Amino acid sequence: MTPEFIINYGREAMQMVLLLSLPMLGVGLIIGLAISVFQATTSIQEMTLQFIPKIVCISLTLVIAGPWMLEELRDFTINVLTNFPEWVRVGAGIANPGMTQP
Repeated sequence: MTPEFIINYGREAMQMVLLLSLPMLGVGLIIGLAISVFQATTSIQEMTLQFIPKIVCISLTLVIAGPWMLEELRDFTINVLTNFPEWVRVGAGIANPGMTQP
């Protein structure tokens, strides 16, 4: 395995983490902004007013997007576990001489 291959695969893993966290972060951002505007217009400064709706909406988002997230994570994990022995063989120079790294 070359350093470029490892860096590329690390980048793909980070992209997967960002992709999987995007639905919850987006909903939390939108709900937090809406509640902040509501609090600013009504001068209500109650912390639970912001916390409870965020938790409920993020939980609902997790329930709705959960199957998609698990499918993406499963596909990524299957790809890693399936290809790992071949990557090790190619990196160690054991595989066929004409074989290149992915």
